Amino acid sequence: MTLQANPHLLLRTESGNRYLPLSGSNCWTVGRNDDNNFVLTDRWISRNHAMLQQMETGEFYLIDLGSRNGSFVNGRRVSIPVTLRNGDRIIFGQTELDFHNPTAGRRLDRIHDTDSEDFTATLTVRSLISVMVMDIRDFTVLTRQLDETLLSEVIGNWFRKAGHIIREHGSWVDKYIGDAIMAVWFHKPDGVSSEEMMRICQALSELHKATDLLSSRYPLPFPLRVGAGINTGYAMVGNSGSSDRSDYTALGDTVNAAFRLESCTKEIGKDIAVGETTYKYLTQLGAQEAFEQHIVTLKGYDTPSVTYGSNYTDLNAFLKSKGRVLDS
Repeated sequence: MTLQANPHLLLRTESGNRYLPLSGSNCWTVGRNDDNNFVLTDRWISRNHAMLQQMETGEFYLIDLGSRNGSFVNGRRVSIPVTLRNGDRIIFGQTELDFHNPTAGRRLDRIHDTDSEDFTATLTVRSLISVMVMDIRDFTVLTRQLDETLLSEVIGNWFRKAGHIIREHGSWVDKYIGDAIMAVWFHKPDGVSSEEMMRICQALSELHKATDLLSSRYPLPFPLRVGAGINTGYAMVGNSGSSDRSDYTALGDTVNAAFRLESCTKEIGKDIAVGETTYKYLTQLGAQEAFEQHIVTLKGYDTPSVTYGSNYTDLNAFLKSKGRVLDS
């Protein structure tokens, strides 16, 4: 298969076309800094300008990282992650690129063609994981009240900071979903260690602090707030997709419940909601006083579920008692 037939960006320059292949990873950054996957020497481009992410479905998303001059797709400024289509025109600063993914349609067909040599068996390993879903509260209201340029800068900076914090604590952002992120921690089969659970708690605390700091930097109609759901359990994980592009991901009830737990934080009036297994490991840290039990009906579940809710104030008090809170 030729390079042109694989997903890529086409950068047109005076000296000729330059192909930027979207392969070997599921995430690529663009900017002036040398630490980006694609370094573009355009003074109108920010040091860390934007990011492209490929999902397990084969779809590509463009995420602006709070760039000063914005990212545009077909002339429209990107303020939240947008899906890219084959042939889309992307503009960073004064640099124009074409997005090409000519095999997108065929790739989706091959996912169901188990006789094809290009098919990669999906989700073949059962692993113990913890899933964190974090969402910006009242984001729809914010989009109606905030200038699109400012909105893009705010959400882009939040995504960038969130990714950095989660990487520091042993995971990565598995998905960027509009105004939310999903991160996955993988554990050994014999259970979650106290240090691993402490890292998740610290990531939660630092994400909240980073959101507060970001909120104070901008003239927003109301302060930014984030809610989080955390669930621990087994899921089927592994490489999914086709042989020319596979992605390591997790699917199953453990993941679905994490999203539902985040949604229920509004119902129980808390910032954080965790599942029963997560709570069991939190009690081993002595964190039970920071959480209180609630009975909730999670969307899509037939029977009521037990969840444990907490606020960032109580979480920070627990971390401080353990000497694990970073100074603001």
